[in-house]
Amino acid sequence: MWNLPPPPGFRGLQPDLPLTVYQRHLPHWRQDGATYFVTFRLGDSLPQSKLDELALLKVEWERQHPEPQPAEALEKLARQAYERVERWLDEGMGDCLLKQAPLAAHLASAMHHFDGDRYELGCYVVMPNHAHAIVRPLMPEAHPLEAIVGSWKKYSARRINAELQRTGDLWQEEGYDRIIRDEEHLWRVLQYAGANPDRAKLPRASCPLWARPAWVALGWRFDGLAP
Repeated sequence: MWNLPPPPGFRGLQPDLPLTVYQRHLPHWRQDGATYFVTFRLGDSLPQSKLDELALLKVEWERQHPEPQPAEALEKLARQAYERVERWLDEGMGDCLLKQAPLAAHLASAMHHFDGDRYELGCYVVMPNHAHAIVRPLMPEAHPLEAIVGSWKKYSARRINAELQRTGDLWQEEGYDRIIRDEEHLWRVLQYAGANPDRAKLPRASCPLWARPAWVALGWRFDGLAP
């Protein structure tokens, strides 16, 4: 199914263009014009025991991969950590505030707010304790990916905290992101996001799902959902 006309504006990883990498707890790759798959989660979505397990994974990996660490090895570490985190998130840990439709709507509103201005939003799914999105920054120097996702978190946290009459941090500071390589990878990521409710054994109707209408018109839609 991925053998479709590329969606408007999509650009995957370009091996002949500059690529930068920076690392916090996870490595992050950046390339101007690229489209990204991002995952970000609520701050209480993983208990300390799981965070300790991730820390041990990183320590063991660094022991086996002394510096200098090649980009391929860093990507493998990020993928291993992400697979564990995603499996744990789908177990529904934490308060899962985003299972409340009005609270999830605040996040969806934040993601749409600068769509077409600072970035192009390809799709998203809002799960009870995390979210996935496909996004392409339009002005990466002025509005890089981390600033875009940060603005989603800041706006939604302010609205959700006000509605719940609470204060404090809502989101985990660092999320996972990956440059989408090509059209085949884009199709797989799109289906992965759309199937997240299935993996978590939740009705799809209970999780806000959205794909860009211009993409859907070309066939780039979540499998099993009406266009």
